Amino acid sequence: MKAYILLLLCGTICITSCVSKKKFLKEIARVKDLRVDSAGTHNKLNDCYSTVAALQKEKESVQKDLQALSSSSKDSIAKSQMTIAEQAKRLKDLQDLIQGQKDVMNKLKKTIADALVNFKPDELTVSIKDGKIYVSLQENLLFKSGSDIVDPKGKEALKSVADVLNKSTDISILIEGHTDSIPIRGRFADNWALSTARATSIVRILTDAYSVDAHRVTAAGRGEYYPITSNSTPEGRSKNRRTEIILAPNLNELFKLLDQ
Repeated sequence: MKAYILLLLCGTICITSCVSKKKFLKEIARVKDLRVDSAGTHNKLNDCYSTVAALQKEKESVQKDLQALSSSSKDSIAKSQMTIAEQAKRLKDLQDLIQGQKDVMNKLKKTIADALVNFKPDELTVSIKDGKIYVSLQENLLFKSGSDIVDPKGKEALKSVADVLNKSTDISILIEGHTDSIPIRGRFADNWALSTARATSIVRILTDAYSVDAHRVTAAGRGEYYPITSNSTPEGRSKNRRTEIILAPNLNELFKLLDQ
């Protein structure tokens, strides 16, 4: 009986010992797995930290770029607004200057027309074309056929024009002589020479007799090469035989504005 009990006790101890060892080994293996998992998790966490740090730097860089872009955009917008404002002012100045020139020329046209009111329409006309005033004096008012000597009645018309021009010192004056297409005979070589001589005669009367500033005046002859109507009829040729006083405003201020 004692031997049986002893045997039973030894068997129980042996079984208990075997079970505890297996459990111990299993726990050891489990701990190893946990350590491996922990190390892997730690590495992944470090990778996450690195990624977050990189993203943070990228975010800061993007924010700096956005701030720089915003600042640049504001500067560009401000400059654009200034440019638009400057252009608008320049355009307004240009429009005001052009309108001012128109007003001056319209007033001058009326003044000249009023001064020449006693002359007939078939003797002279006053008109505005391309921003210039044209005082067109027909041959029958100024000259005899083939001559460059101004008749007394023509001198009266020139004096009326000169009185106005002497009060409008900012106006340039071009005297243009014109003829018809019929070849000329006499002391002038051709119609071109006649038209130039007539323009020069008028210039001398304006400057010498009526004190118009010679620096403002130019003489030119265009002969038969700038007719206003056909030379096929006597009436047409009569209209083409004319001398024009062409008045132009001083455009220096306009050119300065355009050059800016």
